[in-house]
Amino acid sequence: MTITPDTQKPNSTLPNKLFLNLPEMLGPLSTKRLALVLGLLALAIAPGQLGDVTRGALEDAYIGVSVFVAATLLLFYGAEKLFGFDIGAVFRKARLTQVPLAALMGAMPGCGGAVVVVAAFSAGNVSMGAVVAALTATMGDAAFLLIAKRPDAAIVLLPVSFVVGVLSGYIVDLFDKKKYEATQNSLNIPFIGKTRKRDYAYLGLMIPGLIIGALALAQIEFDGAPANYITALALTAIALGMLIWASSPLKAMSNQNDSAFTRMAEETSFITAWVILAFLLFEYLINFIGLDLKAMFNTVGVLLPLIAIIIGFIPGCGPQILVTTFYINGLIPFAALIGNSISNDGDALFPAIALNPRAAVIATAYSTIPALIVAYGFYYFAPNFL
Repeated sequence: MTITPDTQKPNSTLPNKLFLNLPEMLGPLSTKRLALVLGLLALAIAPGQLGDVTRGALEDAYIGVSVFVAATLLLFYGAEKLFGFDIGAVFRKARLTQVPLAALMGAMPGCGGAVVVVAAFSAGNVSMGAVVAALTATMGDAAFLLIAKRPDAAIVLLPVSFVVGVLSGYIVDLFDKKKYEATQNSLNIPFIGKTRKRDYAYLGLMIPGLIIGALALAQIEFDGAPANYITALALTAIALGMLIWASSPLKAMSNQNDSAFTRMAEETSFITAWVILAFLLFEYLINFIGLDLKAMFNTVGVLLPLIAIIIGFIPGCGPQILVTTFYINGLIPFAALIGNSISNDGDALFPAIALNPRAAVIATAYSTIPALIVAYGFYYFAPNFL
C-alpha cells in the first residue's frame, strides 16, 4: 500500500525552498517506512532527555557516518560513470586477484568500499572469500577517527587488517565455493532513470556535512551559532534522507545504470536508516538503561579483547567508534582495538543482511577466527604495543 501525494505545483510566487514542493520531489511513499519516519520525528521532538538524546544520535549518525558513506559511494560510482569503470566487471575478470582487491577496498577508511564488495557479491560478481576479505579488512568509519588522532596506530592496524583479510579470503575460497554461484541473479533492481531534484538536494547538504564531519574527526569543536547550524544541517539532511528512503523503490542497492548522484542518495539513505537504528539503540541503552562499557573494559582483564570482538558483531559504526575512542583515551589496549577492527563489518553488514542474511552471518562468523588469533596474539606477546 502506498500513499500517493498531491502533485499540484506550488504557487510560482513562493520562494524555491528545498522542501517547498516535497511531495512532487519525492513521489509515492511507502506506508510502513513513512510510519517509521514519523515515529523517528516524534522521538526527535520529544521534550526532555529523550529528545536531546535522539537529536544528538541523529546528528552523530549524519555527521559521523552518512557523509563519509555518501562521499565514498559518490567517488566509486562517479569513477564508474566518468571513466566507464565497472567494478563488477573488474571483479569478474580478476578472479584470482579479486580477494586482495576486495580487501583493499575494505581497508579504505569508511564503509563504502566494503558496501560495494557486498553489492558485487549479491550480483554474483565476487566469491564469498572476497566478501570475507573486505569485511575482515574494514574498520569502517572508525578508521577516520583513528587516522586523525592516532596515525601511528592507524599505519600499523590498517595494513595488518588488509593482510589478515587477504589470507582469510583465500582460505575461505578454498573451502566455500558454493555461495558464489548461489547468489548470482539474486537481485531485481529497479532502474530509476534521470537524476532527480532530491538527489541534487541531498548532494547539496552532503558537501558542507562532509567538511563538518572532517573537522569533527580532527576534534574541532563548535558551540553557539555554528553548533546550531550544524545541528540544523544534520537534522535537515536526515529528514530528507529518510523521506528518500520512505519513497525509494529499492530494497537495498541501486541499479548500476542510474546516475552516480541517484545511487549515492538512494544507498546512503538506505544505510543511514539502519545506522540511525543502531545509534539510537546504543544511546538508549547507555542513557536510559545504564549500560556502562567503560566500567566493563576496566574490570574484565583477559576478556577485554573478546568483548571488543563481540562488540564488533554489532552492525554499524557507532559502537566501533566508541571502542576506538576508548583506545585513543588509553582505556583499552591495541589488542582489543585490532580485534574489534577485524571482527566488525561496519555499515556494510546492513546491506549484506538485507540482501543475503545467510551469507552475512557466515561471513561474520568467518571473520571471528582471525580476530581472535590476532587480538590475543597482541594481548599475550605485545601487551604494551602502541
